[in-house]
Amino acid sequence: MTRRPALHPVVAVRLVLDDLPAAVVGLADRVASAGGLLRTLSTVGRLESRDELPARTELEIEVEGLDEEALIRAIHDLPGLRAKRLTKSLDRIFGKRVIVIGGGAQVGQVALGAISEADRHNLRGERISVDTITLVGESAIAAAVRAVADLPRARLLVLAGSIMGGEITVAARELRETGIPIIALRMAGSLPREADLVVSDPVQAGVMAVMAIADTAVFDLERQRGRSY
Repeated sequence: MTRRPALHPVVAVRLVLDDLPAAVVGLADRVASAGGLLRTLSTVGRLESRDELPARTELEIEVEGLDEEALIRAIHDLPGLRAKRLTKSLDRIFGKRVIVIGGGAQVGQVALGAISEADRHNLRGERISVDTITLVGESAIAAAVRAVADLPRARLLVLAGSIMGGEITVAARELRETGIPIIALRMAGSLPREADLVVSDPVQAGVMAVMAIADTAVFDLERQRGRSY
């Protein structure tokens, strides 16, 4: 399984640009020319113009490899730039994410354990957030599992349900190949055989999920891989 690299510090800035076809291309070129790596680009919203000027779009970018001064210097005279302000990157605010997918009752109990454990570590300087979604149906859950690979800052997935298999198991295998580990509840179906760790108690599964990604925890998921509790 390919391991994802650790998160690196990034600089975030919110911009208002003329909403033109080349706006994002020009922005990316400025960042690259200054030696920065554009890690995320999010469209906050579109701002309609009340005069003859083009409509404007509000963007937020996160850049690795540049400090705040260098980033502002690189984009300050970007054509079409109407406003800019530094902000905090999401990894500094919300940090690493545990994603919980499955049935409502089980997801709720996993979240109970994960949030309680995250609070303990966040008080010691961590930044760990917990995101949940309750879904029904093999195709819906499989699609959500695959989408975890595209979620920013996602570091671990917990699959919580009574029975999972088929396409969900295939999706779980694909996700693990991207470097995101999976903890599963003990359940019927083939999914548990694809998980890195199987835990019977949903609250404990949530606790162990947070411990697995916390720098302030003494817990090595690699040493637990393939086990069931």
